[in-house]
Amino acid sequence: MGFTSQLLRLLYLTLTFFIALSSSISQSNQFCDAGAGAPSSKILIKGGTVVNAHHQQVADVYIEDGIIVAIKPAITVGDEVTVIDATGKFVMPGGIDPHTHLEFEFMDTVTVDDFFSGQAAALAGGTTMHIDFVIPHKGSLTAGFEAYEKKAKKSCMDYGFHMAVTKWDETVSREMELMVKEKGINSFKFFLAYKGALMINDELLLEGFKKCKSLGALAMVHAENGDAVYEGQKKMIELGITGPEGHALSRPAVLEGEATARAIRLADFVNTPLYVVHVMSIDAMEEIARARKSGQRVIGEPVASGLVLDESWLWHPDFKTAAKYVMSPPIRKRGHDKALQAALSTGILQLVGTDHCAFNSTQKALGIDDFRKIPNGVNGIEERMHVVWDTMVESGQISVMDYVRLTSTECARIFNIYPRKGAILPGSDADIIILNPNSSFEITAKSHHSRLDTNVFEGRRGKGKIEVTIAGGRVVWENNELKVAPGTGRYIKMSPFSYLFDGIDKRDDAYLKSLQAPVKRAKSSS
Repeated sequence: MGFTSQLLRLLYLTLTFFIALSSSISQSNQFCDAGAGAPSSKILIKGGTVVNAHHQQVADVYIEDGIIVAIKPAITVGDEVTVIDATGKFVMPGGIDPHTHLEFEFMDTVTVDDFFSGQAAALAGGTTMHIDFVIPHKGSLTAGFEAYEKKAKKSCMDYGFHMAVTKWDETVSREMELMVKEKGINSFKFFLAYKGALMINDELLLEGFKKCKSLGALAMVHAENGDAVYEGQKKMIELGITGPEGHALSRPAVLEGEATARAIRLADFVNTPLYVVHVMSIDAMEEIARARKSGQRVIGEPVASGLVLDESWLWHPDFKTAAKYVMSPPIRKRGHDKALQAALSTGILQLVGTDHCAFNSTQKALGIDDFRKIPNGVNGIEERMHVVWDTMVESGQISVMDYVRLTSTECARIFNIYPRKGAILPGSDADIIILNPNSSFEITAKSHHSRLDTNVFEGRRGKGKIEVTIAGGRVVWENNELKVAPGTGRYIKMSPFSYLFDGIDKRDDAYLKSLQAPVKRAKSSS
């Protein structure tokens, strides 16, 4: 390469760097407000219907210094208090998203939403806390945690961490103990998929389950049979199916059902609670239903995309459109969505997440010739609360109190942060939304707050709009405007031994008593 060519290349790279830097700075500042960092010291929400998971009443809510102080009718306050009129509207706990991936390094790229842009989007959609997944660095939990601590310094709302486990040895075992006892983590995720990357085998899964049980930490699984998926992918390529439709065809629902059943049975064998993330199919849901009916402690988490979308989009003739729907497990055929909705309404599934994992069109195009290289992930952190309200409440499938339970309270209970989170009670954090049931919403990439250039819910309209979001006593979303600043979010430590562990020791005792062993046998005299 000649000197002139080298110089031109250097100038191009320099220009590209400064354009990217300018864009990043612009996006980081787009929602900033000079006063966003400090909580409004006193707020009165007046005349709304205050809804908790098991009770609702027309009342006022008084907030001071980021904490809910009082809930009762006709509270009188002085002129120094900010008053928000909620007459005819629902006042509810802010949403808690149990499943997100912000600034996630995966499939040779990084998600476009970081801990600022992703959280800003969440707040605009009525979610006031999320729990993200820490991925170990070269197998090290400690190194992974430290990396995510740095990523989260730009946070603008409260957050917690789950921890993934991708290998097993005595160091990992000790690190799990450290995470629970010192770092505020009370859940560990095991991937049964992504062969050659994050996937673990049954031996490691059993070791992890045993350690989780001893620590009072909740075991979580991504349930797909990774070996079978690998074979399915090879089969599709051999058949010449290289587009996004090959993604769904290579990992059918039966493989999600098999892995869910296996994880449930192994958790039962160890006698430890289990949380199945992103339940996408009837196959997986039925395994959870069977286990719960038998008395096993199993939690099932569907995600917003799986509740309202179907796989037909993956067959779209435009690659950009089809690729944006690629996630794992895949969005399923029509019918699975309705079955998952019914499972939510009847208590088979307990809460709703998003698996927000945002890759833009350029990143998705890495797999334009091979679906195996399309980064897996869809959006949802901003859309979840509206999608669940419109799909489940407006259709009459669940009550408003059920809505609070599914989007906030149950997550807080499972991860042991209730009633600090997930409730409008005296002493709870002032994380509150005001939803107008008579107003409407429309979802589009042009107006959403994620850095994504696409949206899997594009064009969706519905009833029930979140008009105000209060996070930590700060009004951060009002009049369709965000007022947030990096660094104002807090890390919420989550303690072990949630309600899911109640009675586990008694079940162990009953098991030991049932063995009728060891049998005492007379030694032979010969």
